[in-house]
Amino acid sequence: MRSIYRLFIFLMVMGFGMSAWARSDRAETSASTAAARSEAAAERIFNQEAKLVENMHGYTPLVETYIQRLKPDSDLGTFPDKDRYFLGRLVLGEKGLNNQAFKDHNKLRFMSRVLDRLDSFYRINYPHLGFMQMIFLNDQFDKDHYALKYIRQQFLGEVRTLVFDVVPRPHADETRFQGRIWVEDRDYNIVRINGTYGPNTETKFYLHFDSWRVNMQPGVWLPAYVYTEESDAQRDSTRKLAMKGQTRLWGYDLKHSGQQSEFTAMQVESTDVTDNSTRGANEIVPVQSQHLWEREAEDNVLDRMERAGILAPDGDVSKVLQTVVNNLEITNNLNIEPEVRCRVLLTTPLESFTVGHTIVISRGLLDVLPDESSLAMVLARELGHIALGHRMNTKYSFSDRMLFPDERVFRQIDLVQKQQDELAADQKGLELLQNSPYKEKLASAGLFLRALGTHSRDLTWLVSPHFGNRLAKSSPIRVAALSQAPELEVKNVAQIPALPLGSRIKLDPWDDHVEMLKSKPVALHSVRDKMSFEVTPVYPNLVNFDRASRSEIAAKPAQQ
Repeated sequence: MRSIYRLFIFLMVMGFGMSAWARSDRAETSASTAAARSEAAAERIFNQEAKLVENMHGYTPLVETYIQRLKPDSDLGTFPDKDRYFLGRLVLGEKGLNNQAFKDHNKLRFMSRVLDRLDSFYRINYPHLGFMQMIFLNDQFDKDHYALKYIRQQFLGEVRTLVFDVVPRPHADETRFQGRIWVEDRDYNIVRINGTYGPNTETKFYLHFDSWRVNMQPGVWLPAYVYTEESDAQRDSTRKLAMKGQTRLWGYDLKHSGQQSEFTAMQVESTDVTDNSTRGANEIVPVQSQHLWEREAEDNVLDRMERAGILAPDGDVSKVLQTVVNNLEITNNLNIEPEVRCRVLLTTPLESFTVGHTIVISRGLLDVLPDESSLAMVLARELGHIALGHRMNTKYSFSDRMLFPDERVFRQIDLVQKQQDELAADQKGLELLQNSPYKEKLASAGLFLRALGTHSRDLTWLVSPHFGNRLAKSSPIRVAALSQAPELEVKNVAQIPALPLGSRIKLDPWDDHVEMLKSKPVALHSVRDKMSFEVTPVYPNLVNFDRASRSEIAAKPAQQ
């Protein structure tokens, strides 16, 4: 019996040992499999990023960067007290990244430029090219220079992503990215980059950034937004940096913008061509001829602006603006020929102007206007120019005047009005408002003007138009709106004089179409949520192209 008992114990021990060995073997196999999968995933990520950089050689999108320097405030936390602005075209050539800057003739007055240069010793210089570089990872993004450490899965919008920490290899002594990436789990394209470059030196300071890409075509993810922020960062022994900025890219498919069409799209309705001697004579009288000539100049300018990537195609937002213009025309018994049209300038600086009988309002201005009556105030002012017959220069009726590089569009097209015409249009606009449904609703418009006046002393680039005139401080519309407006109350959460940038308009980076955001307003919990005229982070609602219409690919603002 004792022998049998010993044998039983021996077999039990052997069984446990073999079981433990099997578990250890399975664990080692599982770890080995996980490591292999992680290595394979990292290889696909490195390859896809290299493919993106290669594909970017075929695109030349516009890149706009708007930066606000922040100052501490006891009520608001911080508020912007200085700004900078850049607009250029990204060109990825054989020698790396290049910036073709758009040249502007109406940016800052001479004294403002002088003061800006005098202040350069105390401020940080922000090169536009540096913000363009934030759309890419380092040019040596491979397994020899970086290790990827898997963290978790996470949905960004409707896209499931894999999250990795990006760690530079210890032996790498060049500038390297440090942070985190989000990778969509279909083809392993990087869709979000969050972190910074380093190390910082006495001459170079790298900003933190959050860079997003959008699925613009099947399998094609391209850079669309970059948010940059530093909160009280130590720049050197004497200076600290607090700022935030937003970079937007659009115009990827510019070659198909405008009204261009292939010759193969032409159709002939009938092969029967007969001589119709009964056709009437040309009945266009001189006044009509003049209007047609002016319309041709107008269409030439609008088409050139659209092909340069700074004007949105006609669309839904234009119809919204047109509705307000129709309200003003009907209530004032205006019958304007040719009809008044509306378009959207794609840039951030706040401006409105006329191109013949077309009213153009910038994306930035539409973003920050608080309500329809404020919009009516802006449109009435421009409609005043049209109603008074202020004409654009018909030199643009000659097509050869449209032959210039895109980067010179602001200099080659002059739409600035004479000062006396501006004052007359402003007075006419006030008359239009007084006969309209918006007559008793100008309090919010006046409040907007109060807030704009408060910020315009500091945010000089935001209020500097590319094409149009600045809003006169003593204009009739301004005086009338301010007379209805209450005083600004910074601590009043219910008083919203202006919205943050990005609150109303969503821009399709691929084909430049714009739409109104349809998200519900967000309740404000404190005065720090107001953020009038401020830059905010952008969270794109990521969707896969084959599962969404073009209108679903849009950015969600931090507040509306």
